[in-house]
Amino acid sequence: MLPQELIRKKRDGGVLSAEEVSFFVQGLADGSITEGQVSALAMAVFFKGLTIDERVALTLAMRDSGDVMDWSGVDAPVLDKHSTGGVGDNVSLMLAPALAACGAAVPMISGRGLGHTGGTLDKFDTIPGYQTQPDNALFKKVVAEIGCAVIGQTGNLAPADKRFYSIRDVTGTVESLDLITASILSKKLAAGLQGLVLDVKWGTGAFMAKLEDAKALAESLVLVANGAGLKTTALLTDMNEALASAAGNAVEVQNAVDFLKGTHIDNRLWDVTVAQGGELLVTGGLAATPEEGRDKLARALESGAAAEKFGQMVSALGGPTDFMEKAELHLEKAPIIAPIYAAEAGTVVGVDARGVGVAVVELGGGRKAAADVIDPAVGFTELAGVGHTVDADAPIALVHARDQSQVALATQALQAAYRIGSPIDVPERPAVVERIAP
Repeated sequence: MLPQELIRKKRDGGVLSAEEVSFFVQGLADGSITEGQVSALAMAVFFKGLTIDERVALTLAMRDSGDVMDWSGVDAPVLDKHSTGGVGDNVSLMLAPALAACGAAVPMISGRGLGHTGGTLDKFDTIPGYQTQPDNALFKKVVAEIGCAVIGQTGNLAPADKRFYSIRDVTGTVESLDLITASILSKKLAAGLQGLVLDVKWGTGAFMAKLEDAKALAESLVLVANGAGLKTTALLTDMNEALASAAGNAVEVQNAVDFLKGTHIDNRLWDVTVAQGGELLVTGGLAATPEEGRDKLARALESGAAAEKFGQMVSALGGPTDFMEKAELHLEKAPIIAPIYAAEAGTVVGVDARGVGVAVVELGGGRKAAADVIDPAVGFTELAGVGHTVDADAPIALVHARDQSQVALATQALQAAYRIGSPIDVPERPAVVERIAP
């Protein structure tokens, strides 16, 4: 087979066979297909789409491009979650240890930032010594002994997707429903999971700006995952503002530590975290109903059990043994922390969350090119949410920056991203919009 012929076929709206998909994935894994050819096929898929059979074939081929984890020696349901990406979405940092505290095993294989959205691995990279790329032996050991481990793709877990993922990030093809489906599920299937919940976001800060598009993605994910034998449900969640009150890397880790310790909890972040946990505890047979699952997960958070698990996981993967007690001493800080005020006083009635995420990238907290090195310290804290009053005494955020020029750029970006009006104009939107089941 010739890669250019597959590109031509998909460009013209043809359907690729399982054998053709497998050939493409093999080329991804061994490098025999060039970056330009991968980019061209990704763009053809973006415009022409894939059938359900093509999505399943791509998912399974990428899963089988490397190792598939075996958790047969773990006496606990093996569960995980995945978010389609958002701004201030640090749910994984709280959810993984909370699930472990409830009796689940959570081998969470996460990714780096895509476009304007933050990446879980970029957050964990801010913890000194923490190994985001351990070998499979250490990964299994930590999951078995602690109950959870949040890492990145190793060289042998869905390696074809690892390459595809980085190329999509810089070629304008991140938003393809078909490629998102295969990318997410290939990693989750390679992780050997028994249950999965998907957080599919919609809104100004999501890759799917419209609710109907997010619902289509959720249905695709649930259909393909369950068709491949993985019990999966999805939650549609609102991303029309940052989920946490922090956006960046080290600042989101500190936000998660505060959440786990109970010293500061963002309400919408709580709702999404607990809802995902409730779904997974039911899927794993650790709760009879989502309501019971949510109550059980909330108790794990409120009791400090989840915080203890998080600290144990950080230490087991090479991080500081006192991280939970002294996170603020271990996390890098920007030299300048300055308030950003709205152009006018009033109530926050809307936020362009994408604009907030792009501002983080412009500060250096994300990548403009695949090889860029992220600045762990920059970002925003105390982001005002929809319904909050802002005035001369209440800023819309604090910016964490390297110099005054960054402060000026961030001020301009956030003022443009925030819409200020009257309290009567505040929309009512729950954080969790809908549940998608098989």
